[in-house]
Amino acid sequence: MRIGILTGGGDVPGLNSCIKAVVNRAAASGHEVLGLRRGWAALVETNPDDSSTAAANTLPLSPGNVRTVDRTGGTFLHTSRTNPGRVMGSRVPAFLGRKDDPAATVDLTTHALRVLDHLGIDVLIPIGGDDTLSYGLRLHEEGVPVVAIPKTMDNDVHGTDYCIGFSTAVTRGIELIHNLRTSAGSHERIAVIELFGRYSGETSLITGYLAGVDRTVISEVPVDIERLAGLLKGDRAANPSRYAMVTISEGAILEGGEMHLSGDSDPYGHRKLGGVGATLGAELERLTGAGIILQVLAYLVRSGSPDSLDMMVAMNYATMATDLALEGAKGRMVALRGGTYTSVPISVTKEGVKRVDIEEFYDSEQYRPRVRHVGGKPMFFY
Repeated sequence: MRIGILTGGGDVPGLNSCIKAVVNRAAASGHEVLGLRRGWAALVETNPDDSSTAAANTLPLSPGNVRTVDRTGGTFLHTSRTNPGRVMGSRVPAFLGRKDDPAATVDLTTHALRVLDHLGIDVLIPIGGDDTLSYGLRLHEEGVPVVAIPKTMDNDVHGTDYCIGFSTAVTRGIELIHNLRTSAGSHERIAVIELFGRYSGETSLITGYLAGVDRTVISEVPVDIERLAGLLKGDRAANPSRYAMVTISEGAILEGGEMHLSGDSDPYGHRKLGGVGATLGAELERLTGAGIILQVLAYLVRSGSPDSLDMMVAMNYATMATDLALEGAKGRMVALRGGTYTSVPISVTKEGVKRVDIEEFYDSEQYRPRVRHVGGKPMFFY
């Protein structure tokens, strides 16, 4: 059997550990693993009639060439946000024929299926978030055996309690927030810390909860700036060091406003989030009269090596996904549910994004986590 593996979307710590574990488990059973470079882009850029393109877009993997990859973060296979189901005409490879309208969206799935057949891939293991896995579902529906692995800093893939990358993002966020306290205190300012979280505020919520910040703004609840300003003004006055801290999800919405998007769409229709922290900071400065420190953590929590939890989950997800693939499973996604490793139909990913249960875990009036009565709850509260 030949297993294809790829990483799509944003990088997270733990991807290399995951890839290595798949390779070692497959090799131990006498099977091959072929790495697809730059995520789904490998299927777009490979020309079955030109062997040089396959060499540029794939990498045969063995225990020997993955021996040390888990010692660093990121993904040595590289990644992209390519989705072959919707490629802008300007990004269609020349060998497939450029489109008259460069802005038109083209579905290259027929080509992708031809490439998979050309590469001799029997089963595919995509590692990614909702967008990457949505195309994994598309291929499953086209008859390709797929066993998916969820990863995202936002921890928002539907159907699983945990995604690779989340623990490291929170751990690193806590450390950086505590480091920022010295400057916030020295200058007696309000620190605004913007974190990942397009539709789910879990990264902001859990990081803020564990770091003990004064207020936490999440994607699920539009924020009343005047009320938040009053709360932070009081927090700052009550602090002997005369500073306050607030975390905010990048996808948070100011009451009466809309999600902050920066720049034009990329060639695959994605627009970057950004700017809500700066807007919040400017309004807080106007309303409180205090100086503001704005810190967008962004790639600082995405980069570097994984923590022990992300390494463990990545390796266990990989082992489980490989076992499922070798058993002939199709259309599955490995998952953690209630603290137990399991698998779910990959179709659950189209049911939406997993979001914070605000009734259970968030005080929408005080903009604070509300964690209570944890007995009997799973480790990640989901």
